[in-house]
Amino acid sequence: MHKIRVLVVDDHAILRDGICSLLALHDDIEVVGQAENGKQALQMVLPTHPNVVLMDIAMPEMDGLQATRQIMDSYPNVRVLVLTQYDDDSYISSLLEAGACGYVLKRSGGEEIITAIRSVYNQGAYLAADVARQVVAQRRKGTRIKRPKDAGGLTRRELEVLVLIVEGLSSREVAERLCIAHKTAMVHRSNIMHKLGVHKSTELVSYAIRKGLV
Repeated sequence: MHKIRVLVVDDHAILRDGICSLLALHDDIEVVGQAENGKQALQMVLPTHPNVVLMDIAMPEMDGLQATRQIMDSYPNVRVLVLTQYDDDSYISSLLEAGACGYVLKRSGGEEIITAIRSVYNQGAYLAADVARQVVAQRRKGTRIKRPKDAGGLTRRELEVLVLIVEGLSSREVAERLCIAHKTAMVHRSNIMHKLGVHKSTELVSYAIRKGLV
């Protein structure tokens, strides 16, 4: 079995140990190193060859934002997954613009952290539900949604449904918002997931934002 190689970066030793213990429970994940700040993480990427860097934000010497930028500049194939307590819009936007592929909050359960690591490695992106809603809301402020060039084969109606799904609406709520039948909304949802090659709503949100479909 090919294992996902993970470098854990956090300035709190007890948190690093806890994360590493969690990851060790899963056969498809291998912790290849630990770093206590961004500078140390940057130095460890080359010798440890991680697939995913699990990155904290607030750290001494070099914070997670600076480290993410430098890792992306030097090692574009490495994927950075931010694991932090901060859910402020400015942090989220800055980290995603710096090249982070995912953003998970420390208040998330262990299962979501594992899901995020696998999604970032396999699909290239993951955003916690609360984070995804903030990103979409921020992008939609004062703007009109337009059909993107790379729409993934989606029709205009499917794009409308996709935007509402990303906002967290259920199929029934989508139907009410667009004045269509509940069954029709469910069909649109199924078609969207099929066209984009995703199987879960969390994957759908991450894919849509990463591809600029919303």
